[in-house]
Amino acid sequence: MQPILEVHHVTGGYSRQQPVLHDLNFHVQPGEMVGLIGLNGAGKSTTIKHILGLMQPHQGEIRLKGKQAEEAGQAYRQTYAYVPESPLLYEELTVQEHLEMAARAYGLNPAAFEARMKPLLRQFQMEPFTGRLASHLSKGMRQKVMIMCAFLVQPELYIIDEPFLGLDPLSMRSLLELMVTVKKEGASILISSHILATIERYCDRFLVMHQGKLIVSGTVADLRTAAGLPSSTPLDDVFCDLVTKDVQR
Repeated sequence: MQPILEVHHVTGGYSRQQPVLHDLNFHVQPGEMVGLIGLNGAGKSTTIKHILGLMQPHQGEIRLKGKQAEEAGQAYRQTYAYVPESPLLYEELTVQEHLEMAARAYGLNPAAFEARMKPLLRQFQMEPFTGRLASHLSKGMRQKVMIMCAFLVQPELYIIDEPFLGLDPLSMRSLLELMVTVKKEGASILISSHILATIERYCDRFLVMHQGKLIVSGTVADLRTAAGLPSSTPLDDVFCDLVTKDVQR
């Protein structure tokens, strides 16, 4: 089975003289949830920007469904939906208008839009706020709009960066349930989060980044083996052990 996302020997960043990423190699299979984890400044957000096509690798290549951004264009961008760490909304558009705009961008027909929108509004307790301008939304509500736009269009790959910041516990549960649902339906998820105790229960594999390099990848069991820790060790402790050892090398 061809991976939905392939990152081959990618070196990149903002300067060729001082790259942020160093020879990254990983993939995400259809129906797989992969956790991208690392300390602040490890290169996670820069990796995501390269996958989104916002930055071009200095070396290597990134493919979605076997195609690179420059050759597939809009088809490449419609393969994924992105939920950023900080919500990015148009201040003078309402919640409903943001959802309508996302639907148009991905070619969603009106019937599918209505059928998908209503359950999302209900699931995230946003039904009373469909006519509210983004400028009048709290940070948590703005984050909900970003999440709803992503799950409305039902892409093949979800790229989610620190989604739990600002969400209330009920909304966090709704998001996790949605991720489980779309994964069962065959979609892939690449999620970056510092809340390791939560994503440990949901991700199939993890990519551990440190100082722009992928130092370990695999299941939680694989990571424990790499760290030389017992099988009962929580992911938080395994992660801390791995990055500390990498610093000491």
